[in-house]
Amino acid sequence: MSPNSSARLIVGNWKMNGDLALLDALAAGLAGGGWTGQAVVCPPATLLAQAHRRLAPLGVEVGAQDCHAAQRGAHTGDLSATLLARAGAHRVILGHSERRQAYGEPDERVRDKAVAAVEAGLAPIICVGDTAEDRAAGRAIEVVLRQALAVLDGRLKGIGWALAYEPVWAIGAGAAAGRDDIVTMHGAIRAALNEVWSERPPILYGGSVTPDNAAAILDFSEVDGLLIGGASLRADQFASILRG
Repeated sequence: MSPNSSARLIVGNWKMNGDLALLDALAAGLAGGGWTGQAVVCPPATLLAQAHRRLAPLGVEVGAQDCHAAQRGAHTGDLSATLLARAGAHRVILGHSERRQAYGEPDERVRDKAVAAVEAGLAPIICVGDTAEDRAAGRAIEVVLRQALAVLDGRLKGIGWALAYEPVWAIGAGAAAGRDDIVTMHGAIRAALNEVWSERPPILYGGSVTPDNAAAILDFSEVDGLLIGGASLRADQFASILRG
């Protein structure tokens, strides 16, 4: 077990998947505990209330997958951080690469959403990442640090927010980034934050995490937790990762 296991943050991102049957299977699989650190499940917004009722008694937090930068108003189809909190969310994923790419979300919008989340009492999990093109051009670290530093706002302090490094080129690829890539990028993010930020937010790794590689990734001292996609949709796999 990783030496930082007591403080690690393990987040399952269901994306646009999941149903009540999966919630029931996950609750059954996690009954009895047996893990350290904090577990978070981020289902679709339609399942937030049910997820909170089933998982909160087990010590599992529930998170949302996005929020609007405004708390109310004429924003058809969007959900504010306030509404998500009322549904049972404690955290919210922001700036995921899929949203940055599909919706063209700039760093400034991610920051505004993070501030809105804090105002509603949600702890943001802010995603940063590089593409294969960024790597080929030698600007991967530059891009990731720009994204990470752009969201810093004094209102984030004391809320328990986190960063998640997700190499876009590894998401859904069937193989996580290698040790050198993970350690180098996490180290660069931490060093940049230490220069301008008094707190030490956890830095998670996300990108093709499975029960087969999760423990090894968590053993890297630079990694404070995981953001898990596909494996979080299998109750047995998510439970296996949590219990290490």
